[in-house]
Amino acid sequence: MNLKEITKPIHDHLNCVDKVIKSHLSSDIPTINQISTYILNSGGKKMRPIFHLLLAGLDGEITESNYEVAAIIEFIHTATLLHDDVVDQSTKRRNIQTANAVFGNSASILVGDFLYSRSFQMMVKIDNMKVMKVLADATNKISEGEVLQLINSHNPQINERQYFEVIDFKTAKLFEACGKIAAIINKKDQNQVELYSAIGKHFGIIFQLADDILDYSGNSNEIGKNIGDDLREGKVTLPLILTIKMSNSKDREILTNAIKTGDINYLPSIVSLIQKSGAIDEIKEIAKERLNKIEALLDGEHNKIYQESLLNLAKFSLFRST
Repeated sequence: MNLKEITKPIHDHLNCVDKVIKSHLSSDIPTINQISTYILNSGGKKMRPIFHLLLAGLDGEITESNYEVAAIIEFIHTATLLHDDVVDQSTKRRNIQTANAVFGNSASILVGDFLYSRSFQMMVKIDNMKVMKVLADATNKISEGEVLQLINSHNPQINERQYFEVIDFKTAKLFEACGKIAAIINKKDQNQVELYSAIGKHFGIIFQLADDILDYSGNSNEIGKNIGDDLREGKVTLPLILTIKMSNSKDREILTNAIKTGDINYLPSIVSLIQKSGAIDEIKEIAKERLNKIEALLDGEHNKIYQESLLNLAKFSLFRST
């Protein structure tokens, strides 16, 4: 199934989220309006708002509070993208130039700050301390994850534990927050909050594993960014970690040099080694284990339409080509 079919049950709700996003983007500073509108209209899937709305409807109802939360989450995510692209010196995302490539690094960083601060203004409006705590904690963990990734860059000694710690912080935490808040707004008990949080964690890890696979096996036009960006930026992701583990000393030396230097000229050799190692298939199996855990967690009395959409969203995230 494609994303449009998966999100059909929440089509009208997503339109409401878009209206909330647009209503909170306005600023008296034209550059802020220009850059924030540029990146928010650049073709993102809005996976986090979708995930939040589907969980909200799983055992309850979707309300205006969910629209506000979905918009806040998208603002936080967008702010991290603006900052990440500057740190990574990225020039392409979603098949268009990154905001920093068009408007410059300084403007992108400052507009990212604007989106962060606007999201916290919106949190105050919701007037729910539990929701504010979840979002504040998640935002803090995302920042820690990005710093961890920076510390680990160009280090061929990074292991699987360190890799999963980074993606847990920088990707899974916001999906966990999507789940927790869906339960909190619907006034569910702590067991339900933890259930939705666990679903979010597994989903976030699946999403990031798929992203890391695509950087060495995808098509640049399809995934919307330059193939090999992770290598150039010195990000030691699971395809590289597993390939190093499975390689002989000669191939390990190639991989190590590529990671240390970030030389994109190594890319054809790296892709070949990854394919030969079977690392991609192993990562897909790891992701499928997470998918099985989501299925097990959803094994209960739920709204069947939203349950099916959630499972299809998880499968879409794993097997996507963009």
